[in-house]
Parts: sequence; C-alpha cells; structure tokens
Amino acid sequence: MLEQKQTKFSFILPQGYIDPEGNIHREGTMRLSTAFDEITPLRDPRVQANPGYLVIILLSRVITDLGTVQNINPKMIENLFSADLVYLQDFYQRINQNGHSRLLVDCPHCQGEFEVETVPLGE
Repeated sequence: MLEQKQTKFSFILPQGYIDPEGNIHREGTMRLSTAFDEITPLRDPRVQANPGYLVIILLSRVITDLGTVQNINPKMIENLFSADLVYLQDFYQRINQNGHSRLLVDCPHCQGEFEVETVPLGE
C-alpha cells in the first residue's frame, strides 16, 4: 500500500492579514507548489519588470486559504506585513524543499541532532 503524502500545511501568521473590513486573518493553509506554479509567474509582466515580485505571485498561488478568505490574490499578499511575508517565504521553502514543516536542530547539551515539528507561529 502506498503512503499518502502530505500536500497541505497549516500556518499561523505572526501579524495577520487585515481585510478591508478590518478583520484580522492569521490561520491559513499552504499547499506544495508545482513546477507550473514556479514557471507561470515568470511570464507575468510585473515579475519581468521587478523580479522581486515573483514571491508575491508565487505565494498567491500556493496559499489556499487565510482565515475566512479563500480567494487569495497578489493584491492581498502585497498588503501583508513584512514579518508575515518573511514568515511565509521561509515556510514555503521548508515545505517545498523538505516535504514537511519540521526543522533539524542540534541539542546544546548533548550535541545530538534531531527533527522537531514546528508549531505554527502564534501558538
């Protein structure tokens, strides 16, 4: 029997997205990216004009929901606080490079190396 691979990961933003009505949304879900997710934004004129915009487009494609917001778009990602953008970039790298959200850590006492499951920021 094949093992089911986890493809969606929950997170909690440090600051949270504030929608036009003033509601704060912090809990969300990000899915693993596909090759198409990474290639498609390269054709976007905003990315061609400013390569730094790639992360905005990419995150808008892989974040499936944030609080009660389900239609994630680049404008919404643009309006995140810097701390949230940095958090999401790191989270994206971890789940897409490792296939999980765990971190490899060293024990300062025994020098042993082990993985710990990250607790979504804010918990």
